[in-house]
Amino acid sequence: MSENIEVGSVIKGKVTGIQPYGAFVALNESTQGLVHISEITHGFVKDINDHLKVGDEVNVKVLSVDEAAGKIGLSIRATEEPPAEVAKPAKTAPKQKKRPAAVQAEAETPQGFNTLKEKLEEWIEQSDREDLIKK
Repeated sequence: MSENIEVGSVIKGKVTGIQPYGAFVALNESTQGLVHISEITHGFVKDINDHLKVGDEVNVKVLSVDEAAGKIGLSIRATEEPPAEVAKPAKTAPKQKKRPAAVQAEAETPQGFNTLKEKLEEWIEQSDREDLIKK
């Protein structure tokens, strides 16, 4: 299957088929591999058809060769320089989380859950009064 195909090598191939999950690329007359959708280009790919079509000639890097299963994993994006806007930003200190609104309100005013607590006590007292019970 892949006597001369080695992991890490860059080969020119031709797109022979497109599926929602990736594109099949013929490396020679008897060998083809799959470029997974995540390996098409840098950044998010919603629809492969926006980037490739059957018959396109592409450079691919061999990511994996599974002789037993007869599968070759390929990448187009590994042959391209990542654009500046997709490059990962340097790590920064984590941002402080905002306190939930209920906690902020409780700190600013004596209301909040205390009002509910007071009302609950009032409702319990009312439920014990027989003159309020309808018969």
